[in-house]
Amino acid sequence: MLGQKSKASKAIEFIVILIIALLFTFPLYWIVTGAFKTAKEVNSTTPVWWPYEWTMANWEKLMGKLKAPLFEISIPFSQYWSEDGAPIAAVTGATVPAAIRWMINTVFMAVAAMLLTCLTSALAGYSLAKKRFVGRNLIFTLIVCAMALPKQVILIPLIREMSSLKFYNTMAAVIFPIVGWPFGVFLIKQFAESIPGEILEAARIDGAGELKTFNTVVFPMIKPGVGALAIFTFISSWNDYFMQLIMLSSTKNLTISLGIAKMQAENATDYGLIMAGAAFASVPIIVVFIIFQKYFTKGITMGAVKG
Repeated sequence: MLGQKSKASKAIEFIVILIIALLFTFPLYWIVTGAFKTAKEVNSTTPVWWPYEWTMANWEKLMGKLKAPLFEISIPFSQYWSEDGAPIAAVTGATVPAAIRWMINTVFMAVAAMLLTCLTSALAGYSLAKKRFVGRNLIFTLIVCAMALPKQVILIPLIREMSSLKFYNTMAAVIFPIVGWPFGVFLIKQFAESIPGEILEAARIDGAGELKTFNTVVFPMIKPGVGALAIFTFISSWNDYFMQLIMLSSTKNLTISLGIAKMQAENATDYGLIMAGAAFASVPIIVVFIIFQKYFTKGITMGAVKG
């Protein structure tokens, strides 16, 4: 009798989990199938659950409307002496569909922000957790307070700062403001708190310097937190449409979300084009999550255990 109840409860749990999974994956299914629907099917008042006529028209619009160079390698700090304040390109790639350039821009921006944020947060979080220096508690309190500060509050000073550094309308303008993410420092500090001080002391006795101690002792122990932070940072940077809209203007420097919005603004509402762009833009997010999902799950679990 008890075994039958256990089997029944497991079956119910499976059904509930399956329903929740289907609900969460349905928007992705709708976007992917919508990218291959005709304009009539996309705009139909009656939902078309499966395309009757598969078409590549939306992808042709996405890939064929605007053109841009595949890549540009600029001379460092050349924006300071150029006439228009833009970096001087030393090497320029072949002309390709602008959507491909936008995707490269977005991936570069998100990956650079992710790596720099994880590096700075790991170092700062470890220092605040295990180092003793004057003002440590005050600095951490300011970081916690900064987590509650909306980005819109510091928007005007941030724009003036990026303009004075000649970073406006460059990838640097959307990368560097993300690097000093208070949440990243807070998250890594909580993980670093669990590192036993005896292990660090033993490493110092063995002659390990600060850099070697961090690389061989600290980083392996906070790796789950860094993995979780990597996903958070990548997604946050990727989806930061507001900051991208403010900081980027020229066609070649746009991100994929801005590029789709630019193409959409030139025509009437084209939901097929929007869905094709959304499907195209979702691929890197899915890949990153698959790569880091074990760290993400372990990081969330360890955070829950710590409370």
